[in-house]
Amino acid sequence: MKRKPTSDEEVAPQAITFEAIMPASMAVRAEQSGVKRAATDPITVLVLSVLAGAFISFGAIFATTVTAGTGLSYGVGRLLTGLVFSGGLVMVIIAGAELFTGNNIIVMAWASGKVKTRALLLNWVLSFSGNFVGAIATAVLVFYSTQYTFGDGAVGLVALNIASAKTSLDFVPALILGILCNALVCLAVWMLFSARTNIDRIVTAIPPVSIFAAAGFEHCIANIYFIPMGLFIKAGAPDSFWRAIGKTAADFPGLTWTNFLGNLLPVTIGNIIGGSLMVAAVYWFVYLRKP
Repeated sequence: MKRKPTSDEEVAPQAITFEAIMPASMAVRAEQSGVKRAATDPITVLVLSVLAGAFISFGAIFATTVTAGTGLSYGVGRLLTGLVFSGGLVMVIIAGAELFTGNNIIVMAWASGKVKTRALLLNWVLSFSGNFVGAIATAVLVFYSTQYTFGDGAVGLVALNIASAKTSLDFVPALILGILCNALVCLAVWMLFSARTNIDRIVTAIPPVSIFAAAGFEHCIANIYFIPMGLFIKAGAPDSFWRAIGKTAADFPGLTWTNFLGNLLPVTIGNIIGGSLMVAAVYWFVYLRKP
């Protein structure tokens, strides 16, 4: 029988390790996460997806607001945009939500045969649908709040310029910008599997997301906020707003619902390619494929 140490006896502390989780172990965690996400009941996925759409929209609102009327150089302004936009993904990660673009990482579990094709596609359809609802609903709320009139209309002008630039992209550039974007988003998700604490997760997520936002790459869920917000302003802003910014709705001819869908299609396809093939498939091949 072991004798219990007395209060005067020194008890050796247990060893605590702070070693990083290495990529091979990250791959196992990513695979397990994919299995769990694909098995989540549809209602839960849908509700969490609506939240994710709203969270990404909050990041977009933050980026639109802080760059309004600043007069910063292009590079510095883009850097600021990227850093603040990353707050949207941080909320998705820490609060817990289902983001379509991040869920492309489920392909790792699918490639291992642990997730059926039907379950993978169902998760994607539900998460995209929920993200769409969350982002559009946020845009509606922000429009009716008249937040776009803040700063003598400077916030609304930035929103219009962002939406107009996105709807002016041709199919191929939008596709490639979508590929590049979600390669970085899913790289952020992949890197999160090395984290042990929430601080680790936040610090890990910010650089890749900041890079894609600063570089002007295209994220389909963010665009479901950015472009409709510009469309709502174009269609419903009062005359006082247009006088404040010195422009009219006619100055944004390419900003239409048709062009919104023309942006969303190639960007979504590009996001799937970038996340599923350039990140999930590559790391599955390196760490999980069977010889």
